Amino acid sequence: MAATIIEEQRQCHEELERLQDALVAEKLHKTSSHREHINSEHRAYFLYERLQQCTEKLINNYDDKDGIRKREIDQIGGPNEFQEFYNRLRKLKDYHKKHTNEIAAPMVMEFLELKNLRENPDENEEMVEFSDEEGYGKYLDLHECYEQFVNLKHATKIEYLTYLTSFDRLFEFPKDKKLNADYKKYLVSLQDYLVGFLHRINPLMNFDAETERILEDFEEKWATGTFPGWARDPTSAMKSGNVLDLTPFDSAEELASLGLDRLKTALQALNLKCGGTLEQRAIRLYSTKGKDINDLDPSAYAKNKKSRDEGQKQKEVAQLETFIYHYTELLSEQRTATRENVERRQARTADEVDDDDVDDVDDNDDDDEELVPYNPKNLPLGWDGKPIPYWLYKLHGLNLYFNCEICGNFKYRGPKAFQRHFAEWRHAHGMRCLGIPNTAHFANVTLIEDARALWEKIKAEKNKDKFQKETEEEFEDSHGNVVSRKVYNDLKRQGLL
Repeated sequence: MAATIIEEQRQCHEELERLQDALVAEKLHKTSSHREHINSEHRAYFLYERLQQCTEKLINNYDDKDGIRKREIDQIGGPNEFQEFYNRLRKLKDYHKKHTNEIAAPMVMEFLELKNLRENPDENEEMVEFSDEEGYGKYLDLHECYEQFVNLKHATKIEYLTYLTSFDRLFEFPKDKKLNADYKKYLVSLQDYLVGFLHRINPLMNFDAETERILEDFEEKWATGTFPGWARDPTSAMKSGNVLDLTPFDSAEELASLGLDRLKTALQALNLKCGGTLEQRAIRLYSTKGKDINDLDPSAYAKNKKSRDEGQKQKEVAQLETFIYHYTELLSEQRTATRENVERRQARTADEVDDDDVDDVDDNDDDDEELVPYNPKNLPLGWDGKPIPYWLYKLHGLNLYFNCEICGNFKYRGPKAFQRHFAEWRHAHGMRCLGIPNTAHFANVTLIEDARALWEKIKAEKNKDKFQKETEEEFEDSHGNVVSRKVYNDLKRQGLL
């Protein structure tokens, strides 16, 4: 049954309140796995989008551009309000007589299902599509972009693992090779993938604001000529040496004495119009004396459509590159994880590849996160997330703990970690706080009192070796006798020299 405008507004207000509560509960809910976190983000994005639509609908109803809301208020508040009430009551009864078996589910049921989905997540639920290689948002899948890169005409043929490390080093690509269609197509493909991946793992990210910030930064660097890989080349005047020093010339007539050809080359060096008579060229060139090249009248520049088109193409390619730089920085964590995952998979033997199902690597990773390994002796975990063997634990002395008072009573596990910590930042910071240099003299010193006592001893030994003027400096009197400085000064004051 069609609801009235007032009822629609009431439903929208109720829905807004429930959406806000559900959104807050979703953001406060602590997730226990990577898959659950991704699904939670997408549920929050769905709630946010629905909240936006509901708000827009309310605004349109309150604007009442067609006047329906005003007419309805007049009807229920006019002189025949009781008649209007009974008319609506009769319509309601007639509707329910025709649809006796229709069950109206209250709005609260939908939000109870969302709550149940949040508190009891399904381990196999997929709210967004990822490839097997991406491991439900853990890793990047750049194989298609890699294929496009190695097929570029001037690209260096590298392996996929090397590509993961260097795909954002676009400034190393030759500048004169960037204006072809294949390179631009590769950049567009790489940007689309990075944007799509970001949207899948972080749907609540404000891409419009991020794009605006990236473009502002790009325009600033492009204007100053400091954008990586697109540094502004020296002007043709500096390259050719055709720039003309106007300091010795006091008028355009003196410039005219140089001749048509010399004035033409000087104007071309400044990218100015070089046509006209001898007097026109001299006046045009003399008008630039004492002025910055950017302050000249734009009409004085030569029209070079090809140069402008090339500059626009360069800017478009550089703009694609700046997006890739920023999006790669945002995905640095996933990029590192992808590189480690590829290295781990390449190190597998043939038997391990046969035993492990590569297609289910994301499910296995989720299971590893949720299952706590059996570790009654609290052994350290190895590279595979499992406790190391007990014999290896004893061999490295990991059952021994060494305390360092200088490091704030920090305990180091095993002699290897203890010896290594003397050259690390924590111990160096503690020594610096004590005012003592962290030199080899203080190796294996962990107590503050011992370090201070040793420092005083070292300073005393240095003072002993220090040259003492009063006792060690020698003087010779008039008779050739050699005495110390102190004795010499005493004899001099007594007048015995």
